[in-house]
Amino acid sequence: MKVFNEIETAKLLPMRELMEALRVAAQDCVEGKIVSPERMVVALKEGGIMLSMPATADDIAIHKLVNVNPRNSKEGLPTIHGQVVAMDALSGVMLFQVDGPTVTGRRTAAVSMLGISRLLAHQPKSVLIIGVGKQALNHVEAIAEIFPDAAIHMRGRSAHGAQMFVDQMKSVAPNLRVEEAGVDHDVVIAVTTARSPVYSELAKPGRLVIGVGAFTPEMCEIAPAIVDASTVYVDDPLGATHEAGDLIQANIDWSRVKSLASAFSEQPDFSRPIVFKTVGTGAWDLAACRVIKARL
Repeated sequence: MKVFNEIETAKLLPMRELMEALRVAAQDCVEGKIVSPERMVVALKEGGIMLSMPATADDIAIHKLVNVNPRNSKEGLPTIHGQVVAMDALSGVMLFQVDGPTVTGRRTAAVSMLGISRLLAHQPKSVLIIGVGKQALNHVEAIAEIFPDAAIHMRGRSAHGAQMFVDQMKSVAPNLRVEEAGVDHDVVIAVTTARSPVYSELAKPGRLVIGVGAFTPEMCEIAPAIVDASTVYVDDPLGATHEAGDLIQANIDWSRVKSLASAFSEQPDFSRPIVFKTVGTGAWDLAACRVIKARL
């Protein structure tokens, strides 16, 4: 079995190829061609969790095992550790193992890029990213590649933290800067593990708000009033009902929630504000492994 480290895994996952694989996987899920059960969540100490995420299709099977430990930032350690193993779907033979956090970060950012491409009426002009962790890094890299003309504004817990992030990433994204007052953003992406809203500006038609970081019922990044006033899309309709804290805490009527897959067959209503909530699913990791398998 081939084993790839963080750098090697990233090179095997070009963003545009990954976006296309995710688009196909979203439709495969609708058609029942990918089986992706709800992930198993097991508690670790001090608020950490272990996630077990299998998925299978006719061509490949995968299992992702990751640990998410928010306290690690205090120790100078990454929040996420883990691995993804890909297997032949017929024989079960192990094909390769790749770095779990890298797969998670790149496929999550790619899902957000798909959301922007389908749920925004035009190319983004100004993107606000809230949070300066690993997911922020992946999203900045993705935006700089897929939407290179967009200005990217960073908001952290402090202006100093946001400036440090900008200084670190400026060579990757020349249009990156610390958030400036009075800028009207057409895309807002929240990538934190907050338990209370970090974004509460009034919902506005023509603005897309993407919630990425909150993945448990207790977490919430987007104010309920924004959810209430918006058309809501999710990446994984099944998983969202148990994990999308932003929507759960807004007491959402799930009958009005749309899937990302539907946005490729039905034109979104751009006259309304749109919220896109992502929680992740093993199907997205399977899509990433399809890209890797094809390149190998």
